[in-house]
Amino acid sequence: MGVSKEIVPTLRAFGLDPDTVIRDAGLNPRLFGDGANVVPFAALARLYTLCVARTNCPHFGLLVGQRATILSMDLIGRLMQHSETVGAALDGLVSNLSVQDRVVAVSLAVHDDTALLTFATYQPESASAEQITEAAVAVSINALRSLCGPGWHPTEVFLPHRAPLETEPYRRHFRAPVRFDQETATLVFPTHDLKRKVAGADPLLHVMLEERLRQMRADAGSRFSDDIRRLLRMRMTSQRCSAEDIAGLLAMHRRTLTRRLKDTGTGYRSITNEIRFGIARQLLEDTAVPLGQIAAALGYSEASAFTRAFRRWSGQTPTAWRARASDMKSGLHFRE
Repeated sequence: MGVSKEIVPTLRAFGLDPDTVIRDAGLNPRLFGDGANVVPFAALARLYTLCVARTNCPHFGLLVGQRATILSMDLIGRLMQHSETVGAALDGLVSNLSVQDRVVAVSLAVHDDTALLTFATYQPESASAEQITEAAVAVSINALRSLCGPGWHPTEVFLPHRAPLETEPYRRHFRAPVRFDQETATLVFPTHDLKRKVAGADPLLHVMLEERLRQMRADAGSRFSDDIRRLLRMRMTSQRCSAEDIAGLLAMHRRTLTRRLKDTGTGYRSITNEIRFGIARQLLEDTAVPLGQIAAALGYSEASAFTRAFRRWSGQTPTAWRARASDMKSGLHFRE
């Protein structure tokens, strides 16, 4: 559950009975009593969709994440608190998030004097991916403020959906310019923040927490193909991700990568197409990013090549898909 535990007080703040909404989404309200409880992605997405509808609040996920703290992230939050520096804390988040969260992936990239902390869901085309991602971004702001001090704020924030009618809740929480219609959900901040020392960090406790998370990773036994999906989801729109690149990241030969994927019943090309299709659908449905920009972000040299690939995947052109998605959303808005 982690951060999603905060759905309960957020619903109460709207004057709603959380138990009723949770049951209507097909979940047991008792699950929300312990952040360590596990909820399937589909059920969580269903709940967020229902919460947005019942509250009539399109930024419900932002409000959920805003209520959460670094300790809402359980063991990973504690690991971050006891890291020597902010950079080490974020490395711990990136390395270990999949142990506790199989919905959101996170990556940290550094370019000269700029750091980019990027978030994505494994199923970006899901109806509530936007809400889940925004909850993750919002709590990460709180986590960084607990490490750097309450006055900390990013340089700017990117969000991969159209600008809402009401943008003030975003600016109020992030305390920074917010750019909508972007390819990724990203916090941008100066690299010198990564060198900040974390006050009160206990090196011994950090070692113990790292060992516990290492054991949890080993016990989880995630499929190799899921690990590749996670890597591709975070790198697809920003870095090279050929089979050779991914094999190199994992310190193995490409033939080894191919063999291990074959053992799980899939291949590298089919996984990359799956990830590309998911990202393309999300950007077409939730943003106004031009087709040429989407094509370039997904590694296509020309928009025409992207259009041909998208037609193979869906039977439609990207333009037709976007128009249909827009019509469907307009229809839903009209009915409400």
